Amino acid sequence: MSDKPDFPQRSSTWRDRARIAHQTVRANPTGAAALKVIIGVLGAVVVAIGVLLIPLPGPGWLIVIGGLAIWAIEFVWARHLLRFTKDKVHGWTEWVKRQPLPVRLLIGLAGLAFVAAVLYTTLRFSFGIDVVSQAWEYVSTH
Repeated sequence: MSDKPDFPQRSSTWRDRARIAHQTVRANPTGAAALKVIIGVLGAVVVAIGVLLIPLPGPGWLIVIGGLAIWAIEFVWARHLLRFTKDKVHGWTEWVKRQPLPVRLLIGLAGLAFVAAVLYTTLRFSFGIDVVSQAWEYVSTH
């Protein structure tokens, strides 16, 4: 016979294991302080990378929101800001879905034009590549 009590066997998810590990570390005052510092620094690095990537085509804002989600593990203000952001993105998405197809196409074209302008500006002023003149030169010579 075993000395351990019989607990129901159920498979725990990774979220359950992560939550238990988080609570265990936070139970120790030193662990709680270290966890706050680690989460704060990790979230700051991810947010900083996301902010640097915002003007470039790609997932800059998504990376910023990911950093905010990391901060939300330990900081209440980040949880509130993340909830606010999710609500606004959800509201915008639902509004766009309710629009007729021509309006949705215009919104998509405006987004593509913005990304193209940012890409052109980045290539022109960061790397010295004038895409328009090179394309025009290629078209006129071929």
